[in-house]
Amino acid sequence: MSVHQISVFLENRTGQLSEITQLLAQNHIDIRAISIAETADYGLARMIVDDAPKASNILLQHGDVLSMTPVWAVEVPDRPSGLADLLTVLAQNHIDVEYMYSLFAHRDDCAYMVLRISDEETFTAALAANSIKIVSAEELGLK
Repeated sequence: MSVHQISVFLENRTGQLSEITQLLAQNHIDIRAISIAETADYGLARMIVDDAPKASNILLQHGDVLSMTPVWAVEVPDRPSGLADLLTVLAQNHIDVEYMYSLFAHRDDCAYMVLRISDEETFTAALAANSIKIVSAEELGLK
């Protein structure tokens, strides 16, 4: 039940992120989450979009360098300790979080976190054992 994340490599130049988001907007692609990381040599935009195959094709045709990565969307109660409780379960089960960011979506007093984790089998078992919901692409309206 993972979702597709698009990672786009960015030159360290003014306006490239604007170009990419404008290109997606012009093609009616809705960005549902975005995380930007930077190194001295390049940047990296990680995105969850409503139509990953279409967005990937558009970005590749534009000449962007990208990769697709499976990540997990997890429902987190929108209250103090909601995120802490999730991370405690992961720590207790020795699951490393490689990176994490939030989705823009928010429903029924819950927020959604996107996680790239080290061990999918242990991760899904730990969440199930603790009644933590993994959210499917369909539930988020993603293709």
